[in-house]
Amino acid sequence: MEESWLPTLMTDNPQAGYDLAVKLSRMSIKAIQPDADVRAALRTVYEHDASALIASSQTIAQNFNTVAAANNYWK
Repeated sequence: MEESWLPTLMTDNPQAGYDLAVKLSRMSIKAIQPDADVRAALRTVYEHDASALIASSQTIAQNFNTVAAANNYWK
C-alpha cells in the first residue's frame, strides 16, 4: 500500500495552511491526469488563459477554506 502524502490537514499557521491548499490542488490535477507529459503540454495552453488561472485560484481558495476550517481558523 502506498504511503499517504496527506497524513493530516492540521498546520501550524495560515501560511503552512495555504501551502497545503496549493499542494491539495496540484495533487488533484495529478490524480486526474497522471501522465506528466500530458500535464506539461496542457500547461502551455492554460498558462496564458486568464479564465483558467482564475479557476485555478478559486480551487486553491476552496482548499484553503477546508484547511482553515480543519484548523479552527488557527484560533
